[in-house]
Amino acid sequence: MPTRKTTTRKKTTSAKGKARPAPAIRRTENPIELPEGMWERISRKAYELWEQRGRQDGNALQDWLEAEEIVMEEIHESRE
Repeated sequence: MPTRKTTTRKKTTSAKGKARPAPAIRRTENPIELPEGMWERISRKAYELWEQRGRQDGNALQDWLEAEEIVMEEIHESRE
């Protein structure tokens, strides 16, 4: 009798109730390294944005991404 191969992926359920494989998460071997002081600068800016928003939780990623954009723009403008 043939045997079934099993996979190690977890199955998730869609809104219609059908099982589908969960997407595989790809991990980067060498994550991107920020220039010295950049992480701290973005962190401070994200904190400022959090305070400006009234210290509401739940938007940490959005604050970080907006802070990255602001800091990168400041760096770009200072090099012109």
